[in-house]
Amino acid sequence: MIEIKSLAKKFEVENPKKLSEQEKKDPRLKGRYFHSVLDVTFTVNKGEVLGLLGPNGAGKTTTLRMLSTALQPNQGSVFINDVNVLEDPLVARQKIGFLSGSTGLYGRLTGRENIEYFGQLHGMHKQEIESRITELSDLLEMGTFLDRRSENFSTGMKQKTSIARAVVHNPEVVILDEPTTGLDIMATQTVLDFIRSLKNKDIPVIFSTHHLSEVEELCDRVTVIDKGISQFDGSLDEFRRQAIDGNLHDAFLATIQKGES
Repeated sequence: MIEIKSLAKKFEVENPKKLSEQEKKDPRLKGRYFHSVLDVTFTVNKGEVLGLLGPNGAGKTTTLRMLSTALQPNQGSVFINDVNVLEDPLVARQKIGFLSGSTGLYGRLTGRENIEYFGQLHGMHKQEIESRITELSDLLEMGTFLDRRSENFSTGMKQKTSIARAVVHNPEVVILDEPTTGLDIMATQTVLDFIRSLKNKDIPVIFSTHHLSEVEELCDRVTVIDKGISQFDGSLDEFRRQAIDGNLHDAFLATIQKGES
């Protein structure tokens, strides 16, 4: 179970004169600080998939980076199975599998070597790593490129390898930042099937996306963030009811408009 309460994160603006007009009008800009996340709260239970939605710049990636311990929040709490992530980040990182939208691979290493390296960082034994790579290769359909150097990988190959690297240590929670962006139909379906396999193992998954069809296919819960605030947090059915016709696109727009009123 993951419990996130009242997360907030601000960044100092080094040169306010360089801000765009849109950034200057953002209500989160207060003096020399931009409050990327103001108040985000949500819960994900065992075996649930949560879709994190929001417009560009809403604070989704900042939120996910705080959950992964890559960023330290200014306030709020994060608990994973009763472990305080913020107070014990080293233990928390063993429990979390995090795919960042900007995670890069080591180009001179093969896909297998990239995954092996992260397994070693997590203190896994060689035989354990080899067994896990075999399992992930099958799940993510990586057999045709696993032993090729990653500098020549397609976008889909890179993303599959990055996902395998993020979960090689069998984490208790998986966090994915827009995992299907830029992927073709076949690669996208493989990634979605992999998320479904995590759900079947009762592993909570949080993933951000702009594709409402993915939310409809996979998610048990939905959280909508706009201007750094969680405007909605509830079940998929509750989210549908934000729109008269139950259409997810309309539900999303209604949630955003409600937050602006």
